[in-house]
Amino acid sequence: MNLTEQLLTALKKHGARQIFGIPGDFALPYFRIIEESQILPLYTLSHEPGVGFAADAAARINGSLGVAAVTYGAGALNMINSVAAAFAEKSPLVVLSGGPGKNESRSGLLLHHQAKTLDSQFQIFKEITCDQVRLDDADRAPADIARVLANCLRHSEPVYIEIPRDMVAVPCLEVVPEAAFKVDPDALDACVDEILERLASAKSPVLMAGVEVRRYGLEDKVATLSRRLGLPVVTSFMGRGLLADQDAPLVGTYMGVAGFPEVTQLVESSDGLFLLGEIICDTNFAVSETKIDMRKTIQALNGQVNIGYHTYADLPLAAVVNRMLERVPGPDKAFSVTPQSFPTGLAEDDQSITPTDIATAVNDLMARHGKMPMASDMGDCLFTAMEISHTALVAPGYYATMGFGVPAGLGLQAATGERPLILVGDGAFQMTGWELGNCKRYGWDPIVLLFNNASWEMLRTFQPESHFNDLGHWGFAEMAAGLGGDGVRVSTRAELKRALDKAMATRGKFQLIEVTIPSGVLSNTLARFVAGVKRLNAVK
Repeated sequence: MNLTEQLLTALKKHGARQIFGIPGDFALPYFRIIEESQILPLYTLSHEPGVGFAADAAARINGSLGVAAVTYGAGALNMINSVAAAFAEKSPLVVLSGGPGKNESRSGLLLHHQAKTLDSQFQIFKEITCDQVRLDDADRAPADIARVLANCLRHSEPVYIEIPRDMVAVPCLEVVPEAAFKVDPDALDACVDEILERLASAKSPVLMAGVEVRRYGLEDKVATLSRRLGLPVVTSFMGRGLLADQDAPLVGTYMGVAGFPEVTQLVESSDGLFLLGEIICDTNFAVSETKIDMRKTIQALNGQVNIGYHTYADLPLAAVVNRMLERVPGPDKAFSVTPQSFPTGLAEDDQSITPTDIATAVNDLMARHGKMPMASDMGDCLFTAMEISHTALVAPGYYATMGFGVPAGLGLQAATGERPLILVGDGAFQMTGWELGNCKRYGWDPIVLLFNNASWEMLRTFQPESHFNDLGHWGFAEMAAGLGGDGVRVSTRAELKRALDKAMATRGKFQLIEVTIPSGVLSNTLARFVAGVKRLNAVK
């Protein structure tokens, strides 16, 4: 087998299920091998940011490698933001980039797509990936590929692989996966002893599940652990959608001043807060009603455990959870929690639509037809998702980039085969919504709820005097037919209900529901968030 075939085979063995990409001249040779070898299916999209978001979403939903394939310079550098989002939110994304061949590198000429130097792209990606390699030596390539893919999975962070275009068909030996990381059993036992002691002595322990729980495929085990320990479970804003399909004592999502008071009180009054796989960031904790003293929490993240003022290093999350399950064999403790409630029962009348009405309509839809996985963009659509009953969700909750929603939804359907629901605002749709035009080629048929208030409304809430947040109405519903789908515009709650029912009954092409929302109307959750942030800032 040649180098590219060995790379593709290694990707598949390490859990990759498909590749998303856009070709270019430096990438054409390895794209040909991807297509002809059929080792992994290839889905081409329209713009590199969408490629990155789709591959990221596929990685997130399956807890396995996502793969984005692009060309050198104009392709890879156009995907920087998507890869940065994956790095910030710990998604195991593999970036494949074509590159100049050896003779081109020695020609002395500036090459097209080159930035400052031929090595600039490699250096840039060092900032947003945990490992990198240029496959310019076939003898060294198997070990390099094995190392990079192992690190991608071990750290759950992106990696970068550059393939010089004169190396793609060079004969290459098989890639042998690296041995599993060895954990110090004594350190692991000492760590688990201390965690269990802290939880046992706490009067009100709480487990907060974060994104690493899904990244490392631990949702079922964490649910079992919470039952055995008798721990109420919450997710963070970033972790929304975790444990949605597990038998866990899930109370709701912690959002500080923006969340439900009972959830906020549960978390902030806990004397044994166990942050499991939780990224300690502002979107999760900066809006706390009462500042949480992180020194008094138990934090398991990034391959280490922090308890109080000391750290247990080199302890992967899976090892900690598995050893805790061994130490707490059961049976489950008998206790109950009161789960967060969600709005249901949309009034089918001629009243205008609010974002919370959208959440209500979706809750009603899922109650009738079953859960759907969701992809959400940034903005009030994501705050609205917090009002939808627990279901699998991918969203840029921390990095907060716009443009994620639509391509992420396509990544969900390609990765799972399930029909997704996509929540996106009009501003974000202008960026990447056009990727829907690729649905026809691949048989994807997501349902897209487009929140159209003709503005960047979330930004307006913080600076209402600025007119640069105005976007105007673009007539998205009419554009759907040209992209190969169905589009409808709705402005009343009755119209929304009918449109969702029709979309659910129509398969085979995407369904775009453009929801007209009056300017200044926010979801209940975003309204609480804005009011809370302003109140906290006023206190400061």
